[in-house]
Amino acid sequence: MRRLPSLSGIEAFVAVSRAGSLKTAADELALSSPALSRRIQSLERSVGKPLFNRGHQSITLNKNGERLLALIAPALDQMTDAIDAMASDHEVSRLRLGVLPLFAAQQLMPRMGELRAAHPELHLDLDTAPYASSRLGDGLDAAIVLTRDPDPALHARRLDRNKVFAIAAKHYRSGPGAITKPDDLKDLTVILHRDMPDTFSEWRNAVGRPDLEPRAIDHYDSGQLMLDAAAQGLGVAFMHASHFSEAHDERLAPLFDVEVESPYSYWFVCKPRALEQRPVRVFHDWLTAKMAA
Repeated sequence: MRRLPSLSGIEAFVAVSRAGSLKTAADELALSSPALSRRIQSLERSVGKPLFNRGHQSITLNKNGERLLALIAPALDQMTDAIDAMASDHEVSRLRLGVLPLFAAQQLMPRMGELRAAHPELHLDLDTAPYASSRLGDGLDAAIVLTRDPDPALHARRLDRNKVFAIAAKHYRSGPGAITKPDDLKDLTVILHRDMPDTFSEWRNAVGRPDLEPRAIDHYDSGQLMLDAAAQGLGVAFMHASHFSEAHDERLAPLFDVEVESPYSYWFVCKPRALEQRPVRVFHDWLTAKMAA
C-alpha cells in the first residue's frame, strides 16, 4: 500500500489554509511557528510541489494548494465526524449560542425536544445578552441575530422573511376609539425595538404616509416587553407577523390590512471556521431545516 504523508503535515496545511496566518494556525495547534513551517515543508516535499505563496508577513494558497485543499478537506471532515460519532455515546457535545430572548421563547424552546431526540449528545449553553455578533469566538460559538444585513466577514444563513405588523391591544381593533387609518397613530405612542428601528419608517412609506409622526416613539430592547406593553394599551408595537402569531396572546390584535415586507430577518451567524466544529455544524443544519419547514 502506498505510504501516506504525515497526518500532522496535512493537519498543519489545513490549519494554515483556513487561518491565513502561520502564527494563528500555530497557536491553534499549540506549535511554534518554525515547527509548523517544517510540517508544511515536509508535506510539500511529499507532493513534490509548493502549496503556498509566501510573502514577508503573509502566506496564501497557490493553485496547487487550493486544489489539494479541495480534494482533502471533505475527507478530513468525514474523519472528524467519524471520531465525533464514536465519542458521542460517552461525551457531551456543547454549543455556546447567543440568541435573542423572544426568538428563544417562540422559535427555539418549542423545538428543543426535537433537537434532543435527533442529537442527544448536543447540549446548548444559551446566552441572551446583547451584541452577540461581536462576541463570536470570544465566549460564543454561534448566534441568532435580528438584522438587515449581517457582517460580511461572518458565515450567515437567513432563517426567515417576515412582514411588519402594527400590533395593539384588541380593543383598538374595533369599537369606540378604534384605530382604522394610519392618521389615527398621530395621537398614540409607537413602540419600536432597538434592533429594528426602521420598521415604522418602512411601514409608513408602504402606506403612502412617509411624513406621519406619532405622539411619541418608545424604544425597547425586549420583544416580549413590547408585546406586553401593547397588550396593556401603552402603544402600537411595530414588529414581525411571526412575533404576533407565535405570542398566542388573546389580548393583542394586528391593525390595518396591509402587507409590508420587513427589512429585517433572523440570521444564523458564526465565524466561517466555526462550521468545522461539529456542534456548530449539527445545530446549523438542524435549525435551518426546521425554519425552512
